[in-house]
Amino acid sequence: MGFARTCSVALVGVEGVVVEVQADLEPGVAAFTLVGLPDKSLSESRDRVRAAVVNSGAEWPQKKLTVGLSPASVPKGGSGFDLAVAAAVLGAAERIDPRAIADLVLIGELGLDGRVRPVRGILPAVLAAADAGYRQVVVPEQTAGEAALVPGVSVLGVRSLRQLIAVLTDEPVPAEEAVEEGRPDAMLAGLLVPGAGIGTGLASDPTDPAGGPDLADVAGQHRARRALEVAAAGSHHLLLSGPPGAGKTMLAESLPGILPPLTRQESLEVTAVHSVAGILPPGEPLVHRAPYCAPHHSATMQSLVGGGNGLPRPGAVSLAHRGILFLDEAPEFSGKALDALRQPLESGHVVIARAAGVVRLPARFLLALAANPCPCGRHSLQGAGCECPAALVRRYQARLSGPLLDRVDLRVEVEPVTRADLLGQGDRGESSATVAARVREARARAAARLADTPWNVNSEIPGHELRTRYLAAPGALAAAERDIERGLLTARGLDRVLRVAWTVADLAGHDRPDSQDIALALELRTGVTRGVPVGAGERA
Repeated sequence: MGFARTCSVALVGVEGVVVEVQADLEPGVAAFTLVGLPDKSLSESRDRVRAAVVNSGAEWPQKKLTVGLSPASVPKGGSGFDLAVAAAVLGAAERIDPRAIADLVLIGELGLDGRVRPVRGILPAVLAAADAGYRQVVVPEQTAGEAALVPGVSVLGVRSLRQLIAVLTDEPVPAEEAVEEGRPDAMLAGLLVPGAGIGTGLASDPTDPAGGPDLADVAGQHRARRALEVAAAGSHHLLLSGPPGAGKTMLAESLPGILPPLTRQESLEVTAVHSVAGILPPGEPLVHRAPYCAPHHSATMQSLVGGGNGLPRPGAVSLAHRGILFLDEAPEFSGKALDALRQPLESGHVVIARAAGVVRLPARFLLALAANPCPCGRHSLQGAGCECPAALVRRYQARLSGPLLDRVDLRVEVEPVTRADLLGQGDRGESSATVAARVREARARAAARLADTPWNVNSEIPGHELRTRYLAAPGALAAAERDIERGLLTARGLDRVLRVAWTVADLAGHDRPDSQDIALALELRTGVTRGVPVGAGERA
């Protein structure tokens, strides 16, 4: 009787569970039994593993073979267990030393010819293995760079099962034929999932350093440009409303260009989500730029927050983690889909409960909404001939519910572009690079102030801390207090005004918000003019 064990990782959402793969050989009729709550794709690994072992030059044991995946109570799926199953079988057959694979974590799919194919979710799987105390992992060669992002883990990238056998038995490692340059590599197909929205989680073309339209190309819209700068500096949610053709979509698409690069920890979080979702571009093991996701208004609630058959998959809110979620034509989204955004906007994560299990996915994003004033879009224009009945306009605007708008920090009315601005006769606005430099400076001030706290940007500071620890200048809150008494501000609204005021103060280089910083924050939230200068943080 032969027995061997090794390890692999089962992914539940973007979190991994280390699974022990055990192989047992007993005398009897040759059979292959796989137990441990596998799904259909994992059950098919019996045929893949048998063919891969034989075609790799090893002998398949002609005995009763039982492979167990422990813990058996955790659902397991996908083809990433193939490599671990093959190693455990070869260890039980004494083709390789069972002790050599006992502390290894192996992840990869096997082709019938013995080649090791890449799979999704390598980064979160290796992170889970490292957290469990494992220090040696074997992954497909194409994903070795992604696995190497985890510190303290020794990564071995293999191209075939033959190479793995040679490494474990100290035999000469056979050379595998590489793909010719210029020819498509079919092995990379496992990293991208058809229908998962390939590329929707990226800001734009990775080869484009600009990250979208330049702000200098936006005609006019000085107040909207100011709001974009404040939103980027403090990661505040934004609503752009105005007639069609005013530039709302262009403004939102230029937002990624003024966001600072992701920190190392943020890059790992974003890369883990994109790897699981199957939208991580081959050759780009680490995402450095803030993601930008703009789903169509026909998107369902499940596509926004996550869902699918079996265990839920990441939705748009998770693909936009640490980046921007832009909802163009926001009132055209279903009310159920929009209201599902309320909880992740507050908590920074989404918990999805399904019959197959409960999954917690990260979802800390900057929400940008664009909306027309009415179905025809001409309601706010004088003499434009809007024929929408008043009741229809009210119903259209009510599609963005009060509780959702209460979570939006900045509300800006985008005015129609004037002839002078459109024809280039007005002042050309600042470029994205200039605005991005101010945003980075403001983020640096906020990071220095929040260095010993669990928060990174002003939008994450709890309201209690804003009212007790991070105080505004004496008398600065007088205008906000009057708005609360008039019912123009809720308790949540006051907290969000204080967060925006701290961001405005950071942009202006102030130690703490003064009365004009508070007035600007109130104007950006309520839309009521307070007489503050157009430039963020400037003084008249």
